[in-house]
Amino acid sequence: MSDKKKSSDPDKLDRIIADARRAAEEREKGYRAQALKLYPWICGRCQREFTRKNLQELTVHHRDHNHDNNPSDGSNWELLCLYCHDNEHSRYLEAGSSLGDDSTTTTTTHNPFAALKSMMDKKDN
Repeated sequence: MSDKKKSSDPDKLDRIIADARRAAEEREKGYRAQALKLYPWICGRCQREFTRKNLQELTVHHRDHNHDNNPSDGSNWELLCLYCHDNEHSRYLEAGSSLGDDSTTTTTTHNPFAALKSMMDKKDN
């Protein structure tokens, strides 16, 4: 019976992943369509203009980086080209890793060489 259970687990995982991707695509279509109606088709950073021909290169960026925060007035969105969007997320990740917040960083308290001098002194005697 365990073999049967093992063979169904990959199928279940595939369904879960497929459902999650479908839900993300549906959610994106909703706010993307709204954002494209609200805002001019211009990158908010580099000011590059887009037409129907290259509109797929224009992305919706969530200002607070929360993809579930999609107010209908578009206050959490801005349209960015692929390059500016990647740059924005890179800057966000770098800023997060360099904050130096003491609550997230751990320091080592163990010093393996703390007693080395006294051990060497004992050996010399």
